[in-house]
Amino acid sequence: MEKPKYDLEDRLVNFTCRMIDVVESLPNSRAGNYIAGQLIRSCHSPTFNYGEAQAAESRADFIHKLKICLKELKECRTALKIIIKKELIKPIEKLQGIYLETEELIAIIGKSIETTKKKKDAQALDLEN
Repeated sequence: MEKPKYDLEDRLVNFTCRMIDVVESLPNSRAGNYIAGQLIRSCHSPTFNYGEAQAAESRADFIHKLKICLKELKECRTALKIIIKKELIKPIEKLQGIYLETEELIAIIGKSIETTKKKKDAQALDLEN
């Protein structure tokens, strides 16, 4: 039996759609609106930058785009921590799945950066020899 194709871009698109739902669930208050504005930008960025990374002009460009994805995912994680701590969305258990997905995406993108850097360094060594 063939395994389903693992597509990080689709996973990031789903992440963004789920985060939009989080944004739409925030209260219409000063704090809720501020976090919503910040989160709506940061939750789209990993998806769009990953799309750009797929057309990277070099390994360095690819790494740069992935680093932007990682920074924005970490910003989303921080926002989720605030939302959970302040209980801006209730019950907070509703956020458990998206929080875990954020952690997994951070781990995946971080590992991709590490792997690409190793390949880039190995290639540089091959060129020197």
